[in-house]
Amino acid sequence: MKPEFLSLLLMLPAAAPAQAPAAPPTYKPLTTPARWTDAKTGHRIVRLSDAPGNYALYFNYNPYTPQGDKMVFQTAAGISVVDLKTWAVKPLLAVRLERLLFAGRKTRTAYYTVRVPGTAAGADADGARGLLQLWAADIDTGRTRKVVDLPAGQVDTINADETMVAGQVAARAMQLQPGRDPRNPAIGQAEYAANGPDGKPLPFAEAKEVRLNDRLEARIPMEMFTVDLRTGERKVIHRATDWLNHLQFSPTDPTTLMFCHEGPWHKVDRIWTIRTTGDAKPVKVHARTMNMEIAGHEWWSPDGRTIWYDLQTPRGEKFWVAGYDVATQKRRWYHLERDQWSVHFNTSTDGRTFAGDGGDSEMVAHARDGKWIYLLKPEAIPDVAGIHAADADQLIAPGRLVPERLVDMSRHDYRLEPNIHFTPDDKWIVFRSNMEGSPAIYAVEVAKAAGGAR
Repeated sequence: MKPEFLSLLLMLPAAAPAQAPAAPPTYKPLTTPARWTDAKTGHRIVRLSDAPGNYALYFNYNPYTPQGDKMVFQTAAGISVVDLKTWAVKPLLAVRLERLLFAGRKTRTAYYTVRVPGTAAGADADGARGLLQLWAADIDTGRTRKVVDLPAGQVDTINADETMVAGQVAARAMQLQPGRDPRNPAIGQAEYAANGPDGKPLPFAEAKEVRLNDRLEARIPMEMFTVDLRTGERKVIHRATDWLNHLQFSPTDPTTLMFCHEGPWHKVDRIWTIRTTGDAKPVKVHARTMNMEIAGHEWWSPDGRTIWYDLQTPRGEKFWVAGYDVATQKRRWYHLERDQWSVHFNTSTDGRTFAGDGGDSEMVAHARDGKWIYLLKPEAIPDVAGIHAADADQLIAPGRLVPERLVDMSRHDYRLEPNIHFTPDDKWIVFRSNMEGSPAIYAVEVAKAAGGAR
């Protein structure tokens, strides 16, 4: 039996026949990307697009074709494609889409959602109304097809063989910042404002914590669901009054799904997995061992073996990139210094290297000099003289991350998240920045340019 709120949504009158929204005005893409060498780091940078509304996908969503030759991104005009060999940018699809979701891991397909206004459908968690449709576009030809109608909620992820999508739906909408425009063109994401116990305005990061806690404490009933793309069957796999978010299928196992309990990280048990087959129960990935310990911004390793995440013991004091082996439950923690803490981390395709996008002084690490894109090379900390503890195999394997600065982000406003991605050949890192004023998409070469920094 479906819960009352979803039953009501599904009993609404049938929507009018769905049609793709009218195409928006087109823009002239960059034909010769700007290129330069960062004066402080000696690494080459390419500006890929400064088109209005540009959005390179969130750090843990796949933007690449399975062959690793092209990358998709969103603009105000629709979807564009980058050739990763030449950096040529071409428009793929002119459509007034709601959101570019991800590229398929099996087929050369870009998946996106559009909302059909005026249709009978419930509101999603942000209060948007109208029927939500999942569409697919062939990345080479631009040919489109409608995949499925979604009566409520949103799609977050697609599985490894592209047979199933997963998403979540809330019983009612709750904006994190009521009465304010949630989009700021200068930073490209939600604004937050709140006062502290002394009545004075809090900085951005702490104000965000207040708003996240407001949403968590509302205890709005939610569901996580899957949709079988072969049959259209919708299945509820988990119900809770926890705030369910950030669903991510394993990149290799079509039946394993990671998700989070959203909210202030020091308050929630954030990272979980669940199987989409049978009557599986959620499995907690990280258990807190001290007050104010936080873990989050989790992502899969490309081989699907490890869940990596930002770990702090406690919050804002000791910084780690922590890994959990899904099969063996073994753990590895890599330590890094305050200035190398990053809003998001990511892993190279070969799994040998990490990258971080840095952070400013107002964020959780309160870094003194943290506004850089970093390459982070892991080093294990070996047993002294080869002498092992009897239970060494069962303990956390420690290590450190050795940083190299790739991009000077001193002019970047970190309210815009850079959302770094290694390219499939691991030679470049793609990120988003407003360091030139307006948001744009860039790539920095991992290898230092000949001659180094000027």
